[in-house]
Amino acid sequence: MKDFNYYAPTEVVFGEHSEEQVAALVKKYGGTKVLVHFGGKSAERSGLLDKICGLLDEGGVAYVKLGGVVPNPRLSLAKKGIELCRKEGVDFILAIGGGSVIDSAKCIAYGVCMEDDVWDLYLGKVEAPKTMLPVASVLTIPAAGSEMSEASVITNEDGDIKIGYSNNMSRPKFAIMNPRRTMTLPPYQTAAGVTDMMIHIFERYFTKDDDMDLTTNLAEATLRTIKDAVFAVLKNPEDYRYRAQIMWGGSVAHWGLLGKGVQEDWATHQLEHELSAMFDVTHGAGLAAVWPSWARYVMHENLSRFVRFAVNVMDVPNDFTDPEGTALKGIEAMERFYHAIGMPINIKELIGKDITDEEIKEMTRKCSRDYERTCGALKVLDAKDMEAIYNMARG
Repeated sequence: MKDFNYYAPTEVVFGEHSEEQVAALVKKYGGTKVLVHFGGKSAERSGLLDKICGLLDEGGVAYVKLGGVVPNPRLSLAKKGIELCRKEGVDFILAIGGGSVIDSAKCIAYGVCMEDDVWDLYLGKVEAPKTMLPVASVLTIPAAGSEMSEASVITNEDGDIKIGYSNNMSRPKFAIMNPRRTMTLPPYQTAAGVTDMMIHIFERYFTKDDDMDLTTNLAEATLRTIKDAVFAVLKNPEDYRYRAQIMWGGSVAHWGLLGKGVQEDWATHQLEHELSAMFDVTHGAGLAAVWPSWARYVMHENLSRFVRFAVNVMDVPNDFTDPEGTALKGIEAMERFYHAIGMPINIKELIGKDITDEEIKEMTRKCSRDYERTCGALKVLDAKDMEAIYNMARG
């Protein structure tokens, strides 16, 4: 069992009327002038943006607004936000939306307090900043877990490069979660969100460390709960009980609890970042397209863990005479699950066409940072491994 530190400072306000507390929470954490950051027209159309701004008005909290965040949030908008915050004297950032909006907010929060280009922070060219603006969220799309995590991912349109950066300083001060705000999500977005949160757990679950039973059992219980809940909400989008399981499940999956005592492996996310950077696909769907090939490629590094997953999470009978067969049946069961909720299981299904050799080589180059970086922990992947997995995932 690995030694670890555990840090989860975000205050969670969960429930049907949780957004009513937004002004008091901003003040509690020192905000006097807020950047209200959001995505497309859904925040306006749903009435949530107007409601949050009205509550800030009532609470005497000044604010400015910046919308336009898209999936795979763009560096250019974050830089626009940095300029706006400096001009307006903003001291707090409130993200209304899902992971893309929260990640963009974190990037802005870093950049306001930096003399260097914020992109250099994501590239690892500058030291971590000593301070940043506080960030909080009103969550509307459960998926990325950014509402409680230390991570953010930004896409630079110049070269279609998508990079993540993690710093505990960026963990949001509070997260407002009202499951009713998720009931209008399209089925595809719901399914992609569930896929993202499940693979957040996979990146911690599929490890060489087999001696942290509590963490493993918590991970399996969370996976089973999310897996069951998604079918319920796809059948009845207004099922509050199961919407709540999914909303809380996304946070549990990624605030760090389910990776304690083990060595985490983020290879699937690293591989997928190049897919969504190149083709601008939904992140969760991209993960679904890559994971089965990654799983088959690495499963012999800890075959017993894949057998355990098959049996305990995917309800595959354990053939004690054929552990490899049981493990493969678990991966196949996961593929059937993806299809059942409308997710792809390969790149062709994801992008709607055959991927070219040149595109695979370019993704490999970027994922390996010009052939100088490895990724993963269960099996450390070099550029040849990355290319092999992309080829397996062609479809």
